[in-house]
Amino acid sequence: MKQVLLAVAGVVAALAGIVWTLQGLGYVGGSFMSGVTVWAVIGPVVALAGLVLIVMAARVHRRAR
Repeated sequence: MKQVLLAVAGVVAALAGIVWTLQGLGYVGGSFMSGVTVWAVIGPVVALAGLVLIVMAARVHRRAR
C-alpha cells in the first residue's frame, strides 16, 4: 500500500511540476503563473521530487518481494 501512495504522489507531483514549468515559460496561458519566471524554476524542482518519489516507490515494491 505504501508503494502505491508514493507512486501516486510522485506522478501527481511530476505532472504538476511539468505544468508549472510550461506555465512559467509562457507555453500555457490563462493563469497567474503564466509567464512568471519563478514558476519556470519551481516546476522542474517539483517534477524532480516527483520522480524521486516514483523511484522510491519502485524500490519499496522490489524490497517487499
